[in-house]
Formats: sequence, structure tokens, C-alpha cells
Amino acid sequence: MKRSILMPVLLVVLCAVFAPYFLPEYYLSLLNYIGLYSIVALGMVLLTGVGGLTSFGQAAFVGIGAYATAVLTTSLGMSPWLGLIAGLVITGLIATLLGLLTLRLSGHYLPIGTLAWGISLYYLFGTLPHLGGFSGISHLPAISLFGWTINTSQDFAILIWIVVGVAMWLLSNLLDSREGRAIRALFGGSVMAEAMGVNTGRSKLLIFVYAALLAAVSGWLYAHMQRFVNPTPFALTMGIEYLFMILLGGASTLGGAVLGALMITGLKEWLQDLLPMVFGQNGNYDAIFFGGLIILCLIYARQGVWPVIISRVPFLYPQKRNLAHLADGAPLEQRPALPAGESLLVAEGVTKKFGGLVANNNMSLHIKSGQVTALIGPNGAGKSTLFNLLTGLLPLTSGRVEFRGQRIDGLASRKIAALGMSRSFQHVRLIPTMSVLENVALGAHMRGHAGYLRSGLHWERTEEASILAEAKRQIERVGLASQMNEPAGSLALGQQRIVEIARALCADPYLLLLDEPAAGLRHLEKEALAQLLARLRTEGMAVLMVEHDMDFLMGVADYVVVMEFGQKLAEGLPQEIQENPKVLAAYLGGEEV
Repeated sequence: MKRSILMPVLLVVLCAVFAPYFLPEYYLSLLNYIGLYSIVALGMVLLTGVGGLTSFGQAAFVGIGAYATAVLTTSLGMSPWLGLIAGLVITGLIATLLGLLTLRLSGHYLPIGTLAWGISLYYLFGTLPHLGGFSGISHLPAISLFGWTINTSQDFAILIWIVVGVAMWLLSNLLDSREGRAIRALFGGSVMAEAMGVNTGRSKLLIFVYAALLAAVSGWLYAHMQRFVNPTPFALTMGIEYLFMILLGGASTLGGAVLGALMITGLKEWLQDLLPMVFGQNGNYDAIFFGGLIILCLIYARQGVWPVIISRVPFLYPQKRNLAHLADGAPLEQRPALPAGESLLVAEGVTKKFGGLVANNNMSLHIKSGQVTALIGPNGAGKSTLFNLLTGLLPLTSGRVEFRGQRIDGLASRKIAALGMSRSFQHVRLIPTMSVLENVALGAHMRGHAGYLRSGLHWERTEEASILAEAKRQIERVGLASQMNEPAGSLALGQQRIVEIARALCADPYLLLLDEPAAGLRHLEKEALAQLLARLRTEGMAVLMVEHDMDFLMGVADYVVVMEFGQKLAEGLPQEIQENPKVLAAYLGGEEV
């Protein structure tokens, strides 16, 4: 288990084992509520803090889990364990439907959408007559487990905090895996993740459902602990409080979810007793205090309180996670090498219009294996747009693109990547908080197969070791072995571009597209890049490169295509291009004769 989660889980285990026997009843009841809220908050960390998807409706999923077991156990006499299974199934189905509808939204529309269905489900709980209306459902049975009847605060404290510990373990394993890297890539947008082969729509839906299922488990525990259910605890205000918990504790950390639940729940109880003594009985002063607390947190501790704590207590969390020792797996399966000169990519009549602006007009390319092709032209000539068209990030207005004999225009970028095309970006797209090794390992996403279940249960370690070994090999290949465990955001811009190349190589492509790879590199780094490109050429890999450094480019390119105003101006061998009067006039600084 990672050291970053070891201490929080140990604290949770100790809490589950010892606290029930030492705490007074009032504090034990408070501890149980903190545990219930922690389970929901852990799902919120996955969904919002890591995945970047804001939801105000998690309290409604808590309600679904609670009402499912309440109806089945009181009306039909079923076991609470069948109520749990039914609650998870119903929650999973509803979450899948809501996710398919609302996760299409982006920006501020997504949280507004979650507000809408959160409010709707709350009123649904209170309106349906067989759910007891706003009076609720009472006399729920106690939970029994292997002869152990769980009906006291002490019993529930043990069960609840065991569930919290298990949830933290599962989520920690998930985030420290191939699927976890895909989830973390969502926060920076979908473009890079899709180009690396990640199905971002699937990832968003799965973490949405995962978080909803955790909320349903919390609702099941709450219902049988209270032996009563009504709509009040599942209102929108509670959904907002769950967000406050992770914001205050640390939105992207599992320890922060538990700390946030502790702070919000404990402070609320304390302030409700203290503030009326100071300001009188009238007024919701605790809500005013919490509003100010959240504002201060956003100003002075934007990452939450837990990251501040672990930054000052080094043994809780190492500042640099060294994963290199895990990169000892068997080599990943490689694509069969292609003979030099084989036709790889053919683009004909490629046109892209943005309204009245023609970015690419009737462009054509022919890329062969074992060849470095340079694409040059003035700024605004349409080179990066052409890259985006070839890799599926933009749809063509007209024309066709074939890769290894298969037409690929119209395919999603992740499907094109799976065929053997990988790329870097003009503006670096790395996950700055992840290490260089983890960023590069994201390039091998398509080469792994372990899903959420295997990752959560830690059953994908063999595959993960192979992926990390491949990432380590590519990092060493590009000369960044000493920076392997550094956060990618701490590297210089030129080194970040090299990391992007290593990530693209980790996908084991037939065609590598590099957008200004030499920008920001020093002289020796450019020489190392040129040597790398020469090695790739001899291995049969094709490279299509956009670059403005003519000295570097002319030394590595086998063939050059020149663009101007979205059209092809000239093409040929480097020497021919250097002597072409049209190119000299338009781009290289000479005069047309």
C-alpha cells in the first residue's frame, strides 16, 4: 500500500477497533455520523477532487440506498443484506441513466444539472405514498452478520469504520493504477486523454456510478442505524455539505475526505452549542461561520487542510513517490515492426473550415514507415490544425485520411491511437502533479486491460509493473532517467516536451506526430533529440514533425512539406526545399526569382 494512504487507513482501523470501547455515547454517535459522511466524501474525492466533475446531488444517492432497504425490509420482510444489494442495483441503474444525461454537459452546466436531479429526487422521496411521504418509514430491522446483531452505537461504529477503511483501500488501489491515471487525466480536459487512448466518456460515467454506489452504502448504514428514514437528510443542503467536506479537508486526497467530514460534523455540533451562548438563540450563526470558513480555506489553503498537514509532517507522506522500484515487470507486447518505405498514412483533399475561415484547403500527405517528414510553414499556416485532423481531434470538412489502408477520418482520436498513431502537443499537456513516470505510463493505457474491479482489489499488479517498466524504458530512452520521480510540473518547458515524446513512444506507435518538439530545448538536448529520431527511423517508425527551428529540422528530416495559408506550397527533399524560390520568398527569408 502507498505511504500516502497508509497512515489514514491505520488511523481508521484504530478508530474502528478501540474508539467504541472508550467514547461516551454522545461522541460515539457523532463518530458514527462522521464515518457515514466520510464514505460519501470519499466518493466525492474520486468524482470531483480527482475527476473534476462537480456534483451537488450525492445526498440523493444516499437517499436511494436508504429508501431501497427501508421499503424492502419493512414492506416485504427481506433481509437488510438483500436491501443493500437492491439499493446498489437501483442506485447503479439510476446513476447510469443520470450520468448518461448530465455528463454530456460541461462547465457550469454540469453542476446545475446535478442540482436539478438532486432536488427532483428529494421531492420524489417525500411525494411517493409508499415511501411514507415526509413522515418517512420506521421500524427498520437490525443488521445481523454471522450471528452478530448490530443494533448499538458501539456495533455500528465498528461496522461503519470498517467500511470507511475498505473504501479508502479500494479507492487508493484504483487511483494507483492504469485506470486511476486515466481518471486523473480527466481534470486537465479530455483532449490529451483521448489522444492517449482513454475513453473519457466511459471514465466519467464509471466514477460517477462509483461515487453514487458509495453514497448508497452510506444510506444503507444510516437507515439501519436510525431504524427510520425520511427525506430530510437527503436534501440539497446536505449535498452542498458533502462538497464543503472535501473542499475543507482536501478535495483530491482520501485522508482529506475523512478529515473534512470530521471538521464539518464536529465544528457544526460545537458551534451550535457555543454560538447561541454568544449571539443569542435567534439566527443561523453556524451557517454564517461555515461560509466564512470555506472562503478563508479557498484563499489560504486551496488544496484543503490535509495537504497542509502532510506537508508539515513528512513521515505521513513522502514528498516524492518513488515508483521506479515497481517497474520490474515483463515487457509489454510490441507491435510487429514494419519494413522501411511501406505506405503508412495517406491524406487526400483534406479541408477544414471554421465558418468562413479555411484553415486547411485541399491538403495532401503521404507518410512512409522509416521516414521523418517535416511539416513547415509560417505561423497560422494550418500545421497544428492538420495534426488535429489527422489524429481525430477535429472532424474534416471534406477529404479522406487512410492509415495502413484503413480509412480513419471520422474515427474518435482514441480509436486512431489504438491503430498505432501517437502524438505530442504544441502546448504541453502533462498532469503537473503526477510524476514523470506516471505521465509517461499514461501513454501505455491502451496496452493494458485491467478494469476498475481488478484495480480496486489490487489484482492488476503484474500488468501495472509491466506498464511502469515500459514507461521507465522510454524515459531512459529520451535521457530523463534522473527526473523519473519528479513532478512533471516542476520540469523546464523543454524537458516537459521530451516527457511528452516519451509518453507518445510508450504507446508503441507506427507513426509519431511531434508538434514543435525542439521548442525550448538547449543545444545538447536538440542533439539528443536528433539522435533519438535517427534511432526511431532505423526501427521502422515514421515521424511527422512540425518545427520552426530550420537548422535542427533540415538535419533530421528525410522529406519536407511546406504549407502557406492552409495549402501545400511545396514538397520535396530538404535540399530541394532550401533552394525552392517560392519557399524562400514565403518562409525562409529569401526572394522569389
